[in-house]
Amino acid sequence: MDYVVYGTGAVGGTIGGRLALGGLGVTLVARGEHLAAIREHGLVLDAGDGRHTIEAPATDTAADVAWTDDTVVVLAVKSHQAAAALADLRRHAPDDVRIVCATNGIATEVAALRLFPRTYAVCVMLPASHLEPGVVVSACHPTPAILDIGRIPAGTDATTAAIAEDLHLAGIESVERDDIMAWKRRKLLLNLGNGIDASFAQGEAADELAERALAEGEAVLAAAGLTVVSADEDKTRRGSILQRRPDLERRGGSTWQSLQRGTGDSEIDYLSGEIVLQGRLLGHPTPVNDAVVAATRHLAATGGAPRSLDATEVLARL
Repeated sequence: MDYVVYGTGAVGGTIGGRLALGGLGVTLVARGEHLAAIREHGLVLDAGDGRHTIEAPATDTAADVAWTDDTVVVLAVKSHQAAAALADLRRHAPDDVRIVCATNGIATEVAALRLFPRTYAVCVMLPASHLEPGVVVSACHPTPAILDIGRIPAGTDATTAAIAEDLHLAGIESVERDDIMAWKRRKLLLNLGNGIDASFAQGEAADELAERALAEGEAVLAAAGLTVVSADEDKTRRGSILQRRPDLERRGGSTWQSLQRGTGDSEIDYLSGEIVLQGRLLGHPTPVNDAVVAATRHLAATGGAPRSLDATEVLARL
């Protein structure tokens, strides 16, 4: 199959780069300075086995893609950017194209399924960073990612098998999952720390805030009756597969990177904000995640420095 990686940031750049290095056809969709750098110099994938230059077609719209019956879209934008990406794909991609949501949160799959009947989901376990135009840094080696895959709403099929096989060819760990969203909901709970890591000074107060956010998220998803794999299942799945590169400084997650780059926005509304939404639908208060969303939104909108807030102030209000 050929792959259109829609969103060539940390996640998409790693996936697209590895697929290309595995000999598979890849088209990269990016924007702004990042796209300009890719077009001029190729995508640089800084990995544990060296710096690779990925020469692949690059564009900012699905209109430029050479679509075939064997084209698969890997949707790797941040969740708050998914609506624009899906609208572009709806205008220019075939109606029966396969959309694989390699996104954080649990909202993109439903948005994609509204427009495309062949929708799939990936639980993304992929530490990486994108802070420089044209460059993506893969943080783990020798296996850069775990990308388990399943159909939406449930099950597996020939496409999930073929994609898992291609990911293996690319050096990425992947298995098929009958209930992939149960795995993505556990990943959502892990991502409730993203806004805290991005917005608050590290320390005991931030750690306590993260523990409260997680407990609140667990309670809300349980009240909603949504399936979630256990923390032990998730820990067992990860095992020792993802080994951090010793040559890299550990910095921040995807939300921290958004604040660091000064993008003016983040996907917090689809991480902690997802717990807030589920709570509102149930009439279940979510004061901890509400506070994290408000703090992260404020820093993103005002260009505030990452980790510049004091978690003790939030704890006092709570």
